[in-house]
Amino acid sequence: MFQRLKNTSPELVELNLDGQPVSVPTGISVAAALLYLDAKPIRRTAVSDSPRAPYCMMGVCFDCLIEIDGQPNLQACQVNVARGMQIRRQNAAYDSEAM
Repeated sequence: MFQRLKNTSPELVELNLDGQPVSVPTGISVAAALLYLDAKPIRRTAVSDSPRAPYCMMGVCFDCLIEIDGQPNLQACQVNVARGMQIRRQNAAYDSEAM
């Protein structure tokens, strides 16, 4: 569904996803970076444990809630990637254990 636009050689930034170093293009949202890495699901729902991934990409649906630099329940589509950023996937609305 989502595809990265052709780019000659995007500048990359290194960050950390669930304890693993990864490199993603600069200037994109955390949600776009997770899609770029094919890191789905990024969380699970509290009621049915259903997997969720970024959906609307504009801050309306809340399917992209994630922990960034220790702060839980941030909308990944509303935060741009930054060098050294620590990202952890969440279970339900928030769980201290990564997926």
